[in-house]
Amino acid sequence: MGGLMADRTGLKFVGFLFASVTVAVVMTCGLVVKGHADGRFTLDQPTSAYASSR
Repeated sequence: MGGLMADRTGLKFVGFLFASVTVAVVMTCGLVVKGHADGRFTLDQPTSAYASSR
C-alpha cells in the first residue's frame, strides 16, 4: 500500500494554522465575555423615553 501521504512539513503548517485560529477565537470570546460582564457590551437595546412616546 504505497498511497500518497502528506509530508510532515505540510501537516505541521496546517496544525499551526488551526492552532493560531483557535487561539484567536478563544481570546476574542474571552474579551467579549469579560466586556459583557463589565457592562461595556449589552445584548439588548436600551429602552428610550423617546421610543415610548411615539
